[in-house]
Amino acid sequence: MYIPKHFAFDEPAQIQGFVHDFPFATLVTMMDGVPFATHLPLLLDMRSGTHGVLRGHVARANPHWQAFQKNEAESLAIFHGPHTYVSPRWYENAPAVPTWNYIAVHMYGRPQIITDHQDLIADMTAMVDVFEPDGQAGEVITPEFVEKLSAGIVGFRMEVTWVEGKRKLSQNRAIEDQRGVAAALALAEDLDAIAYRSYLEGKDWLTKDI
Repeated sequence: MYIPKHFAFDEPAQIQGFVHDFPFATLVTMMDGVPFATHLPLLLDMRSGTHGVLRGHVARANPHWQAFQKNEAESLAIFHGPHTYVSPRWYENAPAVPTWNYIAVHMYGRPQIITDHQDLIADMTAMVDVFEPDGQAGEVITPEFVEKLSAGIVGFRMEVTWVEGKRKLSQNRAIEDQRGVAAALALAEDLDAIAYRSYLEGKDWLTKDI
């Protein structure tokens, strides 16, 4: 990923928090010389590995997991965060071009298929526990149902070997331009802008004077 120095996002704790906030990822692996992508939720487990381990699963009918069997196929998990269009009309300094602000994290590694059935069941249950609003997987799926569902999926874990993060939030603009962007987005009503400002609200990621 192209990351100019002023857009670098490399604080481990903040990256971990970001992946926790935006766990729905795009997992890309080369298959027969062609990039193959699956969109899926991934859990970042920091209990092992320098950068943690991503835990997930795909449908058994999805051929993606066959690339994991080869053990040589490195994969890229892309975590997408809030993003929004930025108009040059919001800047004090001209001329300027339209652009797009966004946050993204890339995690690389080689997925390994889960061969232990109990580990697979544990990961499936953990996934529902994390995403259920009250954290009660048992209220949604019974152990018997989990067991039945496990036959139709292939679980995997990917130790993260390399992490890249980019936080493009107008840091390259003068402070008056940053203030102009913030003011315009505070009034914007499109869904992208609302999600963008909602996530960044209260986060000390830009100049404190904004």
